[in-house]
Amino acid sequence: MTPLRVQLKEFWQRLSRPDLVAALVVIVGAILYVVGSSGRVFSFVKFAALLCLGYLLVRLAGWWRSRLLWSLRNRLIVAYLFIALVPVVLTAILASLSAILLYRQFGGYILYQDLQRRVDMVASGTEQIAVALESAHPGMGEEEVDRLASAQEHAVYDSQLPGLRIEIAERLPLSNKVPLNAKRQFAGFIQQEKSLFLVGLRIVRTPFGERTVHLRVPISASFVSSLAPDLGTVEFRLLEPMTNADQNTVKYTLSGRDYRAAANVSDRRRVLRPAQGFWDSDITGVTRFEALFEYPDGKVDPARPVVAVFTTRPSQLNLLMFSSVGDLGLVYVYALGVLAVVFFLLEIAALVTGVVLTRRITSAVDGLYNATLFVQRGDFSHRVKIESRDQLGVLAESFNLMTGSISNLIEEQKQHQRLENEISIAREVQNQLFPQKLPCVPGVNLEAVCKPARMVSGDYYDFIQLNPTTLAIAVADISGKGISAALLMASLQAALRSLLLSPGSTHLSTAELVSRLNNHLVRNTGDDRFATFFIAIYDSSTRILRYTNAGHLPSFCICDGAAVALEEGGMVLGVVEDYAYEEGKHLVPRHSTLVGYSDGLIEPENVYGEEFGIHRLRDAAIRLHTGSPRAVALGLMQAADEWAGTPEQADDMTVIVASME
Repeated sequence: MTPLRVQLKEFWQRLSRPDLVAALVVIVGAILYVVGSSGRVFSFVKFAALLCLGYLLVRLAGWWRSRLLWSLRNRLIVAYLFIALVPVVLTAILASLSAILLYRQFGGYILYQDLQRRVDMVASGTEQIAVALESAHPGMGEEEVDRLASAQEHAVYDSQLPGLRIEIAERLPLSNKVPLNAKRQFAGFIQQEKSLFLVGLRIVRTPFGERTVHLRVPISASFVSSLAPDLGTVEFRLLEPMTNADQNTVKYTLSGRDYRAAANVSDRRRVLRPAQGFWDSDITGVTRFEALFEYPDGKVDPARPVVAVFTTRPSQLNLLMFSSVGDLGLVYVYALGVLAVVFFLLEIAALVTGVVLTRRITSAVDGLYNATLFVQRGDFSHRVKIESRDQLGVLAESFNLMTGSISNLIEEQKQHQRLENEISIAREVQNQLFPQKLPCVPGVNLEAVCKPARMVSGDYYDFIQLNPTTLAIAVADISGKGISAALLMASLQAALRSLLLSPGSTHLSTAELVSRLNNHLVRNTGDDRFATFFIAIYDSSTRILRYTNAGHLPSFCICDGAAVALEEGGMVLGVVEDYAYEEGKHLVPRHSTLVGYSDGLIEPENVYGEEFGIHRLRDAAIRLHTGSPRAVALGLMQAADEWAGTPEQADDMTVIVASME
């Protein structure tokens, strides 16, 4: 299956029932939009389709984000972008916007100051004419004085105030409409319908009477052409209040009122200078000033806003800003540009470094992730390639060591499990070696208890019925523990039963029997393998007990509070070939009890390090022998456990009890 199909399948599985419903609504809405159906119901369905489309886009964005950020490499890249690149980009954008705002404000300030200079120039012109009129000689004619004053002002201001008109009259109607200052003077802009003028008024007393000095400059293309030569194009937009019928036009909201453009005044000859570089983009700015608006009926609006729109370039404003330092200004600009390039190159280098480090980190993590996939499949032989000696390299090395240790532990676990299986099998086999059913001999009751220290015991006991009145009782302690002891026990049991169950075995002495077992073990086992062994053959009809003790702890024949130790025999089995053993005989009184045991029953130590010992075992047997064989066997086991005071068992514990009535 291709990765695309896998992704589509995963995406389909992630869709919930609301997602499917939303997708269906979007499809229906798209069909209705293409068909062009109209009506309230169809419009509602289209609106619902838009809402469902937004819902699906949000869900898709969440799924895409989870897919994108699943990879550690993508997470690191996104984190690096947000930590390093995004702040730099935002700072650059903020700096660019700040520069644009600064250039706009600076350009607007230049234009506003030039307009204010022209207003001051008009005010100064009216003042100079007023002074000339006030100081006129009475002998001069009034017309001559007016002509000389006007000629002087034209000579001074015509270049700065193109279209300047000077009028001196007794009283003008406009002088009653404009706000005059303390000098009875006014200088500013006046808008009449769709025309704008720069006007100066001054009421002055002359030798010929009160006169009004009126300077008027039309805001025309010539006037615009003379404004702020360091800027590009300049355009005045005369505004008028908006009405309900003007809702589709561009709206200017100024001082809480809405206006629209009534007329524009510009000079087509003003053009923007060519750009000095890619960074020298054109900047559009706006400045605002107020004019007195005169309605046709003579009423006035003292504050009608006028908007002046201009375009310029940063290079033009830079030259103006650094004009005071001369050629050093260009040096400052170029130095700033060089620093910007250097910072940009450093940012690129930082970005490349971050990407390289990210790739190194993610490559190491990706290697570890792929290694975990091998481990998940059970393959512990795969090793991560170590490409560096940093912390990630140490992590990869630790992972390799861990997988190697896990592999060894698994192999050890397998071997341990195999050994436990073998021990379990040996335990089952050993259980089969012990008597599965106790023989029935008249006047004899039997019981045996074996508690192995491990799963497989090295102790052995057996009851073999030779004829209706004759019984063989055996107990042995095999050297070692575990499987090896169990195998030697199996060999001893097989040899013993073979000898006892062969014809004529009832007349075979116990000494000869033990001698044959000894030769069997010497010839078939290693030098370090041996066994202690006790065998007794009891005939209930004659009450004669024949026995041989081959290095085993002495068994007891207990009667009337006394115990007889059965010690005749010889050394342990499996050491010296053809060793001559002795046979002991004992006439068993009535109501006697025979107790045989292994060394595990007398070796438990108390908290002071004292062993339970043979004499304590004998005393306990004497105390318990009147009970049933099972009660005697369990009582002896309990006495040894109570002496030790701990459930831990150092050696196999075996006891056999035969009650002879």
